[in-house]
Amino acid sequence: MMRKKVYNIALVLLLSASSLAANTEDNVDHISLASLMIYDDKFKKAQEELDAVNKKAPTFDAAKFYTVSGVLASKQNLHKQAVTMFTQAIEATKVKTFKEPKSYTQKKYLFEISSDTGEQKKKSFDPQKIRKENISDLYMHLAKEYYQLKDYKNTIKSLDNAGEKGSNKPSLYTLRADCHWKLSEHDKAVESLNKGFKKFPKEYKLLKQKFYYFAELKLYQAAIDTAKEYMDKIGVSAKEYVATAQMLIGANEIDQAIRFLEEAKMKFPKNSEITILLGHMYLKKDYKHASAHLFDQSAYNDKKYLNDAVEINKRAGNTTHALYLNAQNPNKQAKLKQKIAIYLNSEEYRKIIGLKRALERYNMLKDENIRYTLAYAYYMVGDYFSSEEQLKYISDNELFLKATVIRKNIEKCTNNTLECL
Repeated sequence: MMRKKVYNIALVLLLSASSLAANTEDNVDHISLASLMIYDDKFKKAQEELDAVNKKAPTFDAAKFYTVSGVLASKQNLHKQAVTMFTQAIEATKVKTFKEPKSYTQKKYLFEISSDTGEQKKKSFDPQKIRKENISDLYMHLAKEYYQLKDYKNTIKSLDNAGEKGSNKPSLYTLRADCHWKLSEHDKAVESLNKGFKKFPKEYKLLKQKFYYFAELKLYQAAIDTAKEYMDKIGVSAKEYVATAQMLIGANEIDQAIRFLEEAKMKFPKNSEITILLGHMYLKKDYKHASAHLFDQSAYNDKKYLNDAVEINKRAGNTTHALYLNAQNPNKQAKLKQKIAIYLNSEEYRKIIGLKRALERYNMLKDENIRYTLAYAYYMVGDYFSSEEQLKYISDNELFLKATVIRKNIEKCTNNTLECL
């Protein structure tokens, strides 16, 4: 009898323990645990927690479940899945019954003795407002996922559906403009930036973005106007002028670039970068003397442009001035090499020969191009023997072929001096 009683008690205890375990399991908030796992980047465990959620339970919070599932998918770059989850979360949030949090009730009892604060707090609980905010947040998540999927149309739609949250930051106007641009809705892209700038007049990046759009549409005058507006806002900068000019140069709008750079030079007369860029543009238009003058100015302000100034003056035929600038080059070998080029350009061959000792002193005749030039100079002044003396050291294939031509000419001239008059 006693043994039977003991057995019954044990059975009751076992059943009680089993029931307790089941209740404990039912009370586990798997969705909250999944949120914590996501926060710690433990995505696999987060998914396990979500898989353990009983969707048929009367306490199942579908809005919360699909929101957390969407965040988990997004974190794992499963963008299509994230879109599905966030869409379901939105639908669930629309019909969700928001209950007043316990904290509201507790605070009510804490303060109701001395005041009506508790009542006021109770009134501040607004389920519709919470619902609206949650849905806005979900649409923002959805916009992000659609953008990742390059679904720009739905990105814009989601931003629109997000209400105020979809337009309360300048970057959202940039995003919206980018989506329109990628959908080839160029006018809407510019319109978005205009709206953004109107709402955030100190957000000058929106103007800059508009400048790039105009430039890409080859609306250069509009691009220049926008660039000037941008520079007026942020303060005139030589760097911005150069960037705008380079955009025009890249589009082969040389005349526009020259006009723009001339204006920039008036504002920044000592800026070498602007001066050099303008000099190059003049050179493209074959205004060699104007270009040489600008390169001179740049070299005066910054010696790193000295070689360029020499070269441009040489091309412009300003030999004397090119030699004057060349004399300022502190690098002896570079100066000598450039001087040979100047003399060669002006066909002053005897002066090249006059540099022979200097070339030997700096061991520059090991450069076969220089040796060939010296040989050519000897040939041009009729000193064939000295020319051949230099040519016999040529081994470079291309120069060797040229040397062969000179040798043939020397032979002709030697055999019949009338041919070389």
